[in-house]
Amino acid sequence: MVVLQWSCCAPGLLLATVKMFLCCWLALGALIPLTLATDPGVKVKLTAKGLEYGRQLGMAAIQKKLKTIRVPDISGKASVSPIGTVQYSLTNLQIVDVGLPTSTVALVPGTGVRLSISKAFIRLDGNWRVKYLRIIKDSGSFDLNVSDLTVGASIAIKSDETGRPTVNSVGCEATVGSASIHFHGGASWLYNLFKDFIDKAIRDALQNQICPLVTDAVSDLNPQLKTLNVLAKVDQYAEIEYSMVSSPAVTTSSIELGLKGEFYNIGKRQEPPFSAAAFDLPPQTDNMLYVGLSAFTANSAAFVYSTAGALSLYVTDDMVPRASPIRLNTRTFGAFIPQIAERFPGLMVKLLVKTSETPVVTFEPNNTTVQATGTVTAYAIQPNATLSPLFVLNLESSASARLFVNVMRVAGNVTLNKMDLTLGTSYVGEFKVTALNSVFQMVLKSVVVPQLNVQLAKGYPLPTIGKMTLVNTKLQVLKGYMLIGTDVQFNSTHGASQDSFLPWGTTL
Repeated sequence: MVVLQWSCCAPGLLLATVKMFLCCWLALGALIPLTLATDPGVKVKLTAKGLEYGRQLGMAAIQKKLKTIRVPDISGKASVSPIGTVQYSLTNLQIVDVGLPTSTVALVPGTGVRLSISKAFIRLDGNWRVKYLRIIKDSGSFDLNVSDLTVGASIAIKSDETGRPTVNSVGCEATVGSASIHFHGGASWLYNLFKDFIDKAIRDALQNQICPLVTDAVSDLNPQLKTLNVLAKVDQYAEIEYSMVSSPAVTTSSIELGLKGEFYNIGKRQEPPFSAAAFDLPPQTDNMLYVGLSAFTANSAAFVYSTAGALSLYVTDDMVPRASPIRLNTRTFGAFIPQIAERFPGLMVKLLVKTSETPVVTFEPNNTTVQATGTVTAYAIQPNATLSPLFVLNLESSASARLFVNVMRVAGNVTLNKMDLTLGTSYVGEFKVTALNSVFQMVLKSVVVPQLNVQLAKGYPLPTIGKMTLVNTKLQVLKGYMLIGTDVQFNSTHGASQDSFLPWGTTL
């Protein structure tokens, strides 16, 4: 069971992070300069399963890049016995196929990512021309098969000044094991006599281009990474900051990130009077991504809305369900407090329900408790629309909620657990507050909670880079934080290719 406060705006949220094709595993290693020594409000862990999915998508991106290799025309002279000097040229060399059958992505603890490709091959075709004995000319076509190609690349993952990730290749090695050429037409036999010269020239041309193209494939991710919404607007009151607050913790099996995960008032960055507490994600590996949302994040949301004065709601009789026998008028309240009926006969009543302190959220296993302290002020509405105060009650309440991930937002639905009323101020003399319990139970359950649920149904935005979608999502509440476990996949129905991000969308 998850508990949220009863007021009109509530903490919910967060995360899950990033990744596109090759970036599916690169972006999660991003970091920012260590200017903040604070504990994160949110932690994200990319598991070996997520790395494997990123590797599969990354190979498609690199394969596409390698198909852009352009081998320049090759020409020269060779001495071939017994013919003598032969002038040759190879032109119109075109890549017809690229294969990357074996590849691995390894995490280097404390450092970054190592990409290895082996047993790759490239197939080309083109045209040849030859001239020998000064007057004899011939031409034809050829096929070239480059095999045992290996690539190794080291990838650094950093962040820019805004807290967005950037990636770059810091080392690359490529080797071409062998090249097999088959000539067709004309004096193909002649080329076969000195094909070793040509093999080397083509291998060198290919080998010189592979690493720059791999480097470009990595760099091509950065424009997409810049779409990370490190500051996501929630509504007219609040925004959430998702920038990283520490270096990624890289082990042999996962990358773990620390994100700030803090709500702020829009236009007023006021820190709350509390800080994030350290917490550790569990050693779960069934999903690609795990996102831990701490109580600090939820409490920062409560602080923001409370400071903005957004945790308040005026309640009038037209908001009460028509079927309810309890109406907000002086006749109803007069039945419990006769002075009200005597002094304000035949008038409607207006209530102001608001928090007087910032609600406090505590996560426990399978349960989230929110202590909300507030007041209820009752007014009689005079014929000229002025308000005459009747009384002020102190209200202590809590609510339970079902939280879920919906598209790119964390949403929820709440149910009132309990409330306690005490008299704060009376403008109509003494009365027993307990007599009003049934009235305010109805007001909270029939009006305030439904109004809160309207807001919670809108949800709070998760961080995103470009477009991606979540699947197999699970949400559980543990001690000190909420844990979201999810897989990711790309959805071509959004009209984007697999080289693009897709919107996260999931429901529990």
